[in-house]
Amino acid sequence: MKKHILVALKLTAVFIVICSVIYPLIVAAIGRLTPGGGRGQTLSVNGKVVGYANIGQKFDHDNYFWSRPSAVGFNAAGSGGSNKGPSNPDYLKDVQAHIDTFLSHNPGVRKEDIPAELVTYSGSGLDPDLSPAGAKVQVARIAAARHISERKLTELVDKYTTHPLLGLFGPAKVNVLQLNIALDELKQ
Repeated sequence: MKKHILVALKLTAVFIVICSVIYPLIVAAIGRLTPGGGRGQTLSVNGKVVGYANIGQKFDHDNYFWSRPSAVGFNAAGSGGSNKGPSNPDYLKDVQAHIDTFLSHNPGVRKEDIPAELVTYSGSGLDPDLSPAGAKVQVARIAAARHISERKLTELVDKYTTHPLLGLFGPAKVNVLQLNIALDELKQ
């Protein structure tokens, strides 16, 4: 009996060291090799940090590209989806409110032309990206608000579109914060 208890204690100690010390150190070391050194990739304007590249932010002024709606109010400390299904009446009211808001600010857009991502919540509530279609459907509004040609804005969206890895893995996407920073730097 004592022999089995000692073996069990030794194995427990070994696995505590592996799982609680060695593995976290390996993960932290790998994180140091990523952009931002494992602390997130910040975006700066004139030396001032304006946000994180992988955390969505709220943009709702007519002269900016809008982000995807967030069920958590863009609070990174409490990320999560709305947990409401597509048949939930409260969820349907939220979606309709997002559609109505979008259409009132984008009068030339038809309801069926609005990409779903612009009126529905993401799983994390912090999605930083839109599809190129989600950005381009907003071009007319921003062009009018900033007095910039639609062609120039469409070129900007194309320039900031990240294409799928090897043309296969993942969708094309546009980081909204990076796009809006570039928009502010754009010369008329």
